Order: sequence, then structure tokens, then C-alpha cells
Amino acid sequence: MRTRRRSRRARTHSCRSPSTPTSSVTQPSSCSRTMARRTDRGSATLSARLMAGSALLALLVAAAFGVFIFAVRTLDDATKRERHTKAVSAETLQLERLVLDLDTGLRGFVLTGRQDLLAPWTSARAALPQSLRSFRRLASTAPAERRRADTLVTSINQYVDGYAVPVVDIARTNPDAARTEVVSQEGARELADIRSRFADFLSTEDALAAARTSTAQRRSDAAIAAAIAGMIASALLIAGFGLYLARSIARPVREVAEGATRLAGGDLATRLDPQGVGEVEELTQAFNRMAERLEAGRRELEEQNKRLRESERAKSELVSVVAHELRTPLASVLGFTSVLLQREVTDEQRREYLNIIEAQARRLGALVNDFLDVQRLEEGKLSIAKELVDIGSVVREQTELFAGQSPKHLLDVSLPPTPLPVRGDSNRLAQVVANLLSNAIKYSPLGGVVRVAGKRDDDVVRVSIQDEGVGIPADLQREIFGKFVRGQATAEGIEGSGLGLAISRSLVEAHGGSIDFESTKGRGSTFWFELPTASSG
Repeated sequence: MRTRRRSRRARTHSCRSPSTPTSSVTQPSSCSRTMARRTDRGSATLSARLMAGSALLALLVAAAFGVFIFAVRTLDDATKRERHTKAVSAETLQLERLVLDLDTGLRGFVLTGRQDLLAPWTSARAALPQSLRSFRRLASTAPAERRRADTLVTSINQYVDGYAVPVVDIARTNPDAARTEVVSQEGARELADIRSRFADFLSTEDALAAARTSTAQRRSDAAIAAAIAGMIASALLIAGFGLYLARSIARPVREVAEGATRLAGGDLATRLDPQGVGEVEELTQAFNRMAERLEAGRRELEEQNKRLRESERAKSELVSVVAHELRTPLASVLGFTSVLLQREVTDEQRREYLNIIEAQARRLGALVNDFLDVQRLEEGKLSIAKELVDIGSVVREQTELFAGQSPKHLLDVSLPPTPLPVRGDSNRLAQVVANLLSNAIKYSPLGGVVRVAGKRDDDVVRVSIQDEGVGIPADLQREIFGKFVRGQATAEGIEGSGLGLAISRSLVEAHGGSIDFESTKGRGSTFWFELPTASSG
């Protein structure tokens, strides 16, 4: 490969720099032969592309016409089916008329005994066999239709042979016996059954005809739409192919010039397609190597800047997390300290408050040590204690801490008398409950009832916290568990950093559970989380 490129450069150099009069005479022939060979190779490639494009266009046009022909044939088939259905319906009506003529003549003869009134019966009976054969022939295009036709023909034959003929014979010999109520009712019943079968047959035929016509119309419409789409695609392909042919000759040189302009303008991602032969191909390859080296240098600088920005963002995020997570325990410490300083309390109450203050102070110390683990938690690298925890006790403890923070809110706690055992980290679970309680109070600024419930449902323990606050707008509900998502809380003067729900979700999922919510703007929210129940062992 290296030898070929040297020979090309040598030939190009000899074409460009004639050194002697003799060489100036012989070089045009050598250069002409070189350019001719390159043109032949380019023409061969162009010819292959032309053939491929033409074949594709021919296939597309043929497919469009094929689909169009299919549409025409579908319509023709639908027309034939419709004509057949009409013929079957007409023959059915003719057969029904003959049966009614049979009954009319029969009844007239039986009631009056007059032989001339039997004429309709006689003519109908003579025409009935031919009509039955025509009916069965037309109604035999499908197995289901043939079965319906056979059933109807059988009923007619049974009526004629089993009732009509015997009654006429009886009426000729014993008219009174033919006029009894039993004979009359039997004839009416059989005729009603036959007419019902006629009606069912005709309605079924009409429904099938409508369904066939609708199906054929849909197929035809789809085929015509596909054919039109194929024609449009063919037109677009012709236009695109013509545009490609118009641009293919000067493209390599033009792309080099445009690429150099973009590169000079700072677009270091510019790459050229190594096409063409000789110096053009070498030029594009050298251009790409230069652009790659420049882009690699800039990418290295961007990576360094990105790492610096990530470091700054992590610091800012950590500060926000610290500010958010320390607020609740600090409020508890300050609240109970204020009670001790400003109110007269009994020794028992003082001890209780001091125990709470001590517990929250210890929690503050633990949280300060754990803040740096937030990022590890999201990356799945933070170890979570797997201890047996009564989540009911955790909920009860947190609601006691929050109960005195807002006089406008009433915390309604509903827990079963038996423990709610889970395996996990009690401090982390308390952090989740505290975040949800804090949000329930903050986002119901007018006060109200905050309902806290815990229960065991099969193999999970479920804790829910419901408020009567402002609710969450529908457009924010999909991203509410993201970091720093607060919606209009800042504008409404509600404090918070937008990190509590993100941290809560990470903690719940780290315990193998799930967290979700329901909310309606202006009517409050209900957040809940579920954790696997701890096994008895």
C-alpha cells in the first residue's frame, strides 16, 4: 500500500513539475493515461450506482402498479360477490313466495272444499322442485351457507310431504277432519317456522354481503393508498436520483473546500468521506488525521473542564442536601429547647423533652457523618444495615417529633397493635418517614389533618402519609422524584431544597422497596412506600 501511494505521488509530481523539454513532451501522454484510468474507475462506480438506482426505481414502480392491480381485482371480486348475494336473495324470495302460494291454496281448499281454490297450491307445487334446485345451487358457495340452505330446503320438504299433501288428501275424502283445530294449528306452526328460517337466511345473507363489501372496500382503499404512496415515492426517488447525479461529479473537491472552511471556523468534528482516487483521496485522509488530532486535544480539555464542573456541582449539591436534611432535627431540638426555656413543665416532661433533644442531637451527628454517603447510595455503593426493624415504632417516633411543630396540623396515626417487621437501617427508614412528614406539613400551609397509616399486606409492609395541601400539578408529577424539583413552591414561599423525595426514593429502593404517590392539585397528596416483610427467622 505504501509503495502504491509513493508511485502515485511520484506520478503526480512528474505531471506537475516538468523538468526537461523532453519530459514536457512525454508527460502529457502519461498524465492522460493516468487520468483516463481514474476516470474509468469513477465511471464504473457511477455506472453501478446508476444501475442500482434504476433497478430500485423499476422495482418500486412495478410494486406500485402491482398494488394498484390488486386493488382493481379486489373491487371486481367484491362486485361479483355482491351480484351473487343479490341473486341468492332473489331466489330465496321466489322460493318463499311459492311456499306462501302453497299455504294459500291449501287453506282455501280446506276451508271451502272448492277445487278451483287449489290452483295456487297445484302450480306452486309444480314449480317448487325447480326452485329448490336453483336455490341450493346458488346458496352453495360456502360451507356455512350450504348448511343453512340445506336446513331450509329440508324444512320446506317436510312441510310439503309431511303436512300439505296429506292434508289435501284428507280434505278430498273427509273435509271435516281436515278442518279441525289440531290440523290448523300444526300447519300454522310449521309455516311460521319456515318463514322464520327464511327471515334468518335473508338477514344472514345481508350481513355477510355487507361484511364482504366492507372488507373489500377497506382492502381496496389500502391498496390504492399504497399504490399512490408508491407513485409518490417513485417521484421522490427520481428527483433524488437526479439531484445525486447533478452533485456527484464535483462532490469530492467541494467537500474538501467546505470541510477546510468549517475546520477553520472551529468545527473540529468535521470529517470527510475518503472518496475519489489519487491526490483527492490522500488529501481527504490527511485532512481527517489533522482534524482527529485537533479534536482529540479539544476533547481532552473539555473532559478536564467537565470534571471541574462536576466537582463544583457535587459541592453545591452536598451543601443543599446538608441544608435540607439538618433542618428537621434542628427544628426538633430548637422547638423542645424553646419549650423548656419559656414554659413551666414538670420534671417528667422535662426529662422527656431532654431525651428527645438528646436523641435528635445524636441523629444530627449521625446525619453529618452520613451526608457524604448520599452519592454512594445513588451509585449503589453505600452499605445499608440489615437489622430487624419495627417500622411501626419508627413511624410512631417520627410523628411524635413532628406533632408539636405546627399547631395548624393534626397528625392522625393509624398503626396495627402488632409490629410491622422489616429488615433495614432504622436511621435511614426514619429519614424517609421524616422527609414525607415534613413535606406533608410544608405543602399544606393552611393546616389540616395529616393521616399517617401503616399496615401489613401479605409479604410487604406499607406506610402511607396523606395531606390536605396544595397537591402536585400534573405536569410535575412525572419528575417529582428528581433532584431540586420544587415546582411553584419557591414562588409560594414554601421552604425546601427539592432533595427530600430524591433521597427518600434512593433509600427505599436500597432497602428493596418501592415508593409512589397520588396527587390532585388543590386537594392534597398521598405518598406511600412499601418494604418487604421481614421473615420470622
